[in-house]
Amino acid sequence: MTLREWLVADGLGGYAMGTEDGIRTRRYHGLLLVAARSSERRFMLVNGVEAWVETAHGTMRLTQQRYVPDVVEKAAHSPTFTAEPWPTWDFGRATHEVFGVKGHSATVLGWKLGGGAKARLHVRPLVSGRDWHALHRENADFRFDVQAADGRVSFAPYPSVPAISAHSNGTYRHAPQWYRQFQYDEEQARGQDFVEDLASPGVFTFDLSPASPEAWLVLTTPAEMGGVDVRGDVGEWCRAARDRERARLAAFASDEERLADAFIVQRGNRRTIIAGYPWFTDWGRDTFISVRGLCIGTGRLADAESILASWVPHLSQGMMPNVFPSGTGAPEYNSVDASLWFIIAVHDLAKAVSGGAVPQVPLPFIAACEAILSHYSRGTRHGIRMDRDGLLAAGEPGIALTWMDAVVDGKPVTPRIGKPVEVQALWINALEFASTWNKRWATAAARARESFAARFWNEQRQCLYDVVDVDHVAGTADDRLRPNQIFACGGLPDRLVSGDRARAICALVGEELQTRGGGLRTLGPRERGYVGRVDGPLRQRDLGYHQGTAWPWLMGAWHDATSQLMLDGDAHAGVRVPDLVRDLNGMQPAFEIADGDSPHMPRGCPFQAWTVGEAIRIMAR
Repeated sequence: MTLREWLVADGLGGYAMGTEDGIRTRRYHGLLLVAARSSERRFMLVNGVEAWVETAHGTMRLTQQRYVPDVVEKAAHSPTFTAEPWPTWDFGRATHEVFGVKGHSATVLGWKLGGGAKARLHVRPLVSGRDWHALHRENADFRFDVQAADGRVSFAPYPSVPAISAHSNGTYRHAPQWYRQFQYDEEQARGQDFVEDLASPGVFTFDLSPASPEAWLVLTTPAEMGGVDVRGDVGEWCRAARDRERARLAAFASDEERLADAFIVQRGNRRTIIAGYPWFTDWGRDTFISVRGLCIGTGRLADAESILASWVPHLSQGMMPNVFPSGTGAPEYNSVDASLWFIIAVHDLAKAVSGGAVPQVPLPFIAACEAILSHYSRGTRHGIRMDRDGLLAAGEPGIALTWMDAVVDGKPVTPRIGKPVEVQALWINALEFASTWNKRWATAAARARESFAARFWNEQRQCLYDVVDVDHVAGTADDRLRPNQIFACGGLPDRLVSGDRARAICALVGEELQTRGGGLRTLGPRERGYVGRVDGPLRQRDLGYHQGTAWPWLMGAWHDATSQLMLDGDAHAGVRVPDLVRDLNGMQPAFEIADGDSPHMPRGCPFQAWTVGEAIRIMAR
């Protein structure tokens, strides 16, 4: 059974993350992962701690570790865990909490003794100092030497990674030691390397008593990496930081808004959205889909405008970049729909700012939208062009341009070359929005709508084709049942399909694609190529990523479509309306994907921005 995971984001792209029982199961689990301000690089600095308490009654372990071959060093007592307002473990006679300092690369660890007894707490930081995607092994280059002064101990494991500063109200004893062969179960299940060695330069010791029951350890980095400089009494500083963080979290109107805040970060001079924790950065398509809920749905309109504006300078030949890769690589222009989702996000922002009146679109956004539509109309990269029927054609061999973008052995698994259905829905919506300031686009929108109605309806199956003019061959169609057609019925400002056709589509999607708790399947279970489980090695997972795997983010459009049927008077339309009021309390509420087959086990990224964003967008209505 997959353990629930917790996340404490720092607002800069870094985080602390782990599991409810404290055992790290991913290479990405750790207490101090920081993001470089000048690039997209991230570094895992402190992976965890070993903590134990000595009392008159003996020694009690407070942490748990798993080692090869599946050997667990257990805590003395199974603690009670809560994620609210941040991860806290209650051992009965002691409690442990982990919280962040928003806007800074810093994690605060606190322990509190209960029961009116005296005790001595020992804490050993477990350090790697590595790239976040890598694993660490014992080596002779690791630098155990430290600098200690005025309650601060500084570690510099390697010259090429940020230094670590640890502030405490205890004492430090230098005692270098390697901890070998930690076992990460999730990495093993994903077919990845799963064994890591960590170094511990020394031990922090805290003498606790009823008069002084709290132990504090602040893990941070130098100021240029966003770290904090703890001055004066460490305990006093930590208590004040805790009060500020509690007040900040309490100010959010809901658990959903609080979770949304984790994805909105400052990257240098750029306000942006992290696509998912722990391994994604900021991606164009994900950002433009997510911003509708994370920012606009929560009333953070200034953040939404800043985020969207930050992408405009990178517009190229009408295309928004889909990926800003880690390091210093160039943006990647390999998405047909990212630019169209940008226009949809601009629409939603303008509508929210105008309070429901005629949207007043800022001139820079109008210019960007015009550039997108103009280039798409006359043709741009990767075969993207408006065809004679007014629909948008896209694609060329070897490139996956839609959101179904898995590539295996250099070949797209779902290439969808031609005229994909959701791309047409986005295209027509973008044209109709642009026609509010430029009547030129109204004619194009009308022609595209007419062609869509004539070309996409599959009379035999009573649904929409997924792609027409497949591989740019006129008159062909892909009739496999996929969820992309739902965007013609909901999820966008204007519907392309309503009435009997929408009812038929929703009935079929509800019967074949909707799962309980996992989202919509990406391929019907009766279709050729269906994959019901997405686990194992990367290649195996990618082959099934969009071939039956369920995606929760699609439930936003699905909810729109089914709710609209009810508004149209089809209360008994024969479709199951989804329940999107999920347990959004920071504990595995936002998974990326799930198995198409029951019991629909969560897979992929455990905290996905567009999953949360779409849930918020619907609940904000």
